[in-house]
Amino acid sequence: MAVVTIPDKNLTLTDADEIKNHLAAIGIDYEYWGNSKDVSPDASAEEILAAYEPEIEKLKTSGGYVTADVIDIKADIPNLDAMLEKFRPEHWHDEDEVRFIVKGCGIFHIAPENGGDVTAVKMTAGDLIRVPRGTRHWFDLDETRTVRAIRLFQDASGWTPIYTESGLEKNY
Repeated sequence: MAVVTIPDKNLTLTDADEIKNHLAAIGIDYEYWGNSKDVSPDASAEEILAAYEPEIEKLKTSGGYVTADVIDIKADIPNLDAMLEKFRPEHWHDEDEVRFIVKGCGIFHIAPENGGDVTAVKMTAGDLIRVPRGTRHWFDLDETRTVRAIRLFQDASGWTPIYTESGLEKNY
């Protein structure tokens, strides 16, 4: 289950309801699906997509998503740091960013437009997040440098980051 931190307030949320309510208040959708599927997190991308097909189709219908895939980032990927540098600067997208964590850990930092406190969402297997289009954020891995996730897209070509060049991420 996710852990949410608000670094500027030295606050950590671990209760499911508190997490969901805090994220909803800053415009982020969060669900905990758990590990209810009988599929290994190391199964092929096709097997994972097939196992979660009903949930994926429901998300496609409700959010206008047209495609889904599985991203698999491992610590031993050549040029991993260079790849991560695309996600670490504060940016936003012209479409939603939807991720369901199958394995490992990913950390989304959200910078609310209303001037609210930066919120870090440390997601592990079973967590689903939707970062709406236009939301300023950045992404990183934890010390395991491993994440496997289902991604959904509203445009078949995927999304492009639009960097804010604020430098805010350097404070976190």
